[in-house]
Amino acid sequence: MADKPRETFASRLGFIFLSAGCAIGLGNVWRFPFITGQYGGAAFVLIYITFLLFLAMPIMVMEFAVGRGSQKSMSRSFSVLCPEHKVWSLWGYVGWAGNYILMMFYTTVTGWMLAYTYNSAVGTLSGLDAEAVGKFFGEFLASPSQMIFWMTLSVVIGTLVCFSGLQKGVERITKIMMCGLLVIMLALAVRSVTLEGAEKGLEFYIKPDFSKLTSSGLGTMLYAALGQAFFTLSLGIGSMSIFGSYISKDKTLFGESLIITGLDTFVALTAGLIIFPACFAYGINPDAGPGLIFVTLPNMFDHMPNGQIWGALFFLFMSFAALSTVIAVFENITACFMDRFNMSRKSSAIVMGVSLFILSIPCALGFNLWSGFQPFGAGSNVLDLEDFILSDNLLPIGAIIYLLFCVSRYGWGWDKFVKEADTGEGVKFPRGLRGYFTYVVPIVILAILAMGYINRFAG
Repeated sequence: MADKPRETFASRLGFIFLSAGCAIGLGNVWRFPFITGQYGGAAFVLIYITFLLFLAMPIMVMEFAVGRGSQKSMSRSFSVLCPEHKVWSLWGYVGWAGNYILMMFYTTVTGWMLAYTYNSAVGTLSGLDAEAVGKFFGEFLASPSQMIFWMTLSVVIGTLVCFSGLQKGVERITKIMMCGLLVIMLALAVRSVTLEGAEKGLEFYIKPDFSKLTSSGLGTMLYAALGQAFFTLSLGIGSMSIFGSYISKDKTLFGESLIITGLDTFVALTAGLIIFPACFAYGINPDAGPGLIFVTLPNMFDHMPNGQIWGALFFLFMSFAALSTVIAVFENITACFMDRFNMSRKSSAIVMGVSLFILSIPCALGFNLWSGFQPFGAGSNVLDLEDFILSDNLLPIGAIIYLLFCVSRYGWGWDKFVKEADTGEGVKFPRGLRGYFTYVVPIVILAILAMGYINRFAG
């Protein structure tokens, strides 16, 4: 059976926004601020950006090149580009499964954002102190019906958008959400930095104090910065390569990756501008950890003039960030079904949506009915296991595979990769750094993988 004609984006802006939307997610607006708070502020941000530019972004170029060069999703891209060495194509199936694993817990956390947007807008969180907000979050997690409902809503939204088509659904909705995200985010940042007492938060966030880097251990801090830079771009499981398959050859991929990485970093940095000045203005500890978003900040908004409005806008911003990733990864999974089984988009979207709903149930129930399953000891749950499989294993391993595929003569090869990456107008890929990408970057990624295991299981 002949392959169907390849769908394409309606505009370059659609490619940039959708790729950025995949990268921009909870790692930017949830994880980045609290990790920055834990590791000392501005000095940590500088190290994070360095790792982002010299480690993560070049691998993004490689994923885009594999997608554009093959014109296929990751389920077939390796075999199209290197048919003589079929072993590479095995990662196509593993990466496909990796996208599923990501969404198996990401849809649940996206549901949290949607639930908080609703409860903030209707005033459920108004008038609650920190203890009461914490109790609300605990009761929410303990409710199977609420967890399933909000998880299902995130799955339905992602499925309907993919069902509607690449241009009319995925591209159009992502453009709207990304524009909305940027507008709301800038409004929140302006409001935060103009609060009385925000100056100390700005100093913490903007003025580097390198003495703070060693307070938690230099090695631990470097691992955190490397991990954040690497995982923020969702590299290794083909989440980016699919968008490369939808774009023309008018622009170089290194130039496009610079724009997308810049937009991703802008959102992360602006999230810090929203959170840190407000934390210091209201006397909140910036290293409050993951609970900063769901417990600490709702209480802060309650003390802010027009706090119900600002709280609802904040969680709407968080929901847009989460949903942009959901839609992007859903599109990757849908495209894999279309490429592998030559299915129609609508059939692929339905199969993807139904299967993801079923596979997402364990995470949603892992906080209540199935809370007895504690894979890493007391306090752990299904989400921790799924995140470990993906973040500590599939993402770094996948990044190494994409890297080796593009530099090795037993894969696609350096010359073919650079030719594809440099096709079009724009910034060219640094061809002279082949040795760096062949030897240095894989060692760094393996170090991340090893540190992940050490942090997880040692001590």
